[in-house]
Amino acid sequence: MKYRLLSKDQFEELHKEFSRFLAAQQITKSDWDVLKAAKSEQVQVQLENFSDLVWDEVLDKTVYLEHFLKDSLNLFYCENKQITRIVVRVENDQIDLQTKAGFDWFIDNSKDASIHYFKGQKGYLPTRSDEIFQLIETGAVLADGKLYGAISEMILG
Repeated sequence: MKYRLLSKDQFEELHKEFSRFLAAQQITKSDWDVLKAAKSEQVQVQLENFSDLVWDEVLDKTVYLEHFLKDSLNLFYCENKQITRIVVRVENDQIDLQTKAGFDWFIDNSKDASIHYFKGQKGYLPTRSDEIFQLIETGAVLADGKLYGAISEMILG
C-alpha cells in the first residue's frame, strides 16, 4: 500500500465510486458480500487498492495546502517540479492563529513587528505525491490558494 487506508467515513462517502471500482474489477455486489462474509484477504487488497487510487487522484490534483498552528501558518504551492512554502510566524503569546480571533488579528495587523514572513522553494523528496501526502498526514489541508496568493503578494509587493 502506497499511502493509507481510507477511513470508514471516507469509504461511505465514496460508496458509488467504490462500487464502480469493484465493477471494473469484475466483482459484483453478491461476490463482494461473499468475500466480506468469508473475511477474505481479497477484501483488504481491494480496499487498499481503492484507497491508493483515491489518494493518487487527490494528490495529483492538489495545488495548494494550508497548515495552521498556534503561532504559525504554513502555506504551500505545489507545482509539478517544486514546492513553494510561505511561513508566517507570530511571536506574540496572546495570538492563536488556530482561532478566528487570532486569525482576524493577523489579517488586521499583518505588518505588526511580531509577525515574520519566510518564503522558500525546494524540489520534492522522494516524489511529489509522497511529500504532499506527508504534509496532509501531519495536518495540512487542501486549500483554494486565495490566502497563499494574498500573502505572497503582500510579502513581494
